[in-house]
Amino acid sequence: MENRPRTQAATGNVPQPIRNDGTGATDIGPRDVMRDLENPDMLVPPVTDAGLIPNLKFSFSDSHMQLNYGGWSREVTVRELPIATTLAGVNMRLTPGGVRELHWHQQAEWAYMLLGRARITSVDQEGRNFIADVGPGDLWYFPAGLPHSIQGLEEGCEFLLVFDNGNFSDLNTLSISDWFAHTPKDVLSANFGVPESVFNSIPSEQVYIFQDNVPDSLESQKVHSPYGKTPQSFKHQLLAQTPIKTPGGSVRIVDSSNFPISKTIAAALVEIEPGAMRELHWHPNNDEWQYYLTGQGRMTVFAGKGTARTFDYRAGDVGYVPFAFGHYIQNTGNQTLWFLEMFKSDRFVDMSLNQWMALTPRDLIRDNLHVGPELLDALRKQKWPVVKYTGTP
Repeated sequence: MENRPRTQAATGNVPQPIRNDGTGATDIGPRDVMRDLENPDMLVPPVTDAGLIPNLKFSFSDSHMQLNYGGWSREVTVRELPIATTLAGVNMRLTPGGVRELHWHQQAEWAYMLLGRARITSVDQEGRNFIADVGPGDLWYFPAGLPHSIQGLEEGCEFLLVFDNGNFSDLNTLSISDWFAHTPKDVLSANFGVPESVFNSIPSEQVYIFQDNVPDSLESQKVHSPYGKTPQSFKHQLLAQTPIKTPGGSVRIVDSSNFPISKTIAAALVEIEPGAMRELHWHPNNDEWQYYLTGQGRMTVFAGKGTARTFDYRAGDVGYVPFAFGHYIQNTGNQTLWFLEMFKSDRFVDMSLNQWMALTPRDLIRDNLHVGPELLDALRKQKWPVVKYTGTP
């Protein structure tokens, strides 16, 4: 990794906005030292940073917590991260037996199970049903408009939900309890062919999340549909995929080519070992929405016209890269960095700077960048990995 000026500590371990070359000065006013320690590249930007790129980071820890009996949720939408217009995310926890009630959305729902296990159910527009149990590393995808539910199993669960619209809010979904509460009881009676008294105890508002008993076995809960099961699975076991191994890490890619139902969200689960980086690249299909699972990382985003900005990320943070902006991600910690990168697209598409240069005439590269044969020879030998080893951070 390049030897670039870093923060100098003026008082004990308190970082100060001073570069090794003497630029900057101590911060003697009110400040959040813990925040500065988490964001060293904001306190002392690399000398290559320039311009006015907007904020590309937001932590779920700074989000509002919706607490219910049976679990909690918090979200990152354009309200929290205005640049993130293509996708929105929800972090949710369900207790053993906790239920995210029967509901549906105007947006598609893509999910990654972080910890624990849950049971998911759905029915499609042809009356074909789906029920499955999901565990760590599993995905599910519900197309827009299809009703579904999620319930925590014996150990409960925590998961990430991603929706294909940055303006989405999980608190503004279409829920069965909310619909019942806002439908006259005589209409409910006529619709279901039962007395009005059946609905005397229905909830008066949206339930959202509620506590229930842990469900019985999957086999015992299956409901036979005369129309059969959904033709495409709403579940995908991402961790069961054989990873693409590269020097410094690995990647697992999931999109409509191997998870056919997922028509609007493509993703990659990326592993970067200590001392390695996600190479310089960009995506020619859409913006990138990131969720950091473990470790610490640094990302610099290049926007053209002399602008670039660097951000520091850790577990629980959301990152964002606008369409086609160049970027790279370095592991800046001493443990493996894992993160998800997601796109509003049916396919994962990646452009490698190394590959582009290697497949361009040597003389053109030399004369454009004024570089010697060492770089040109190195490019010819590379296999353009998604992550590569670059030395100690």
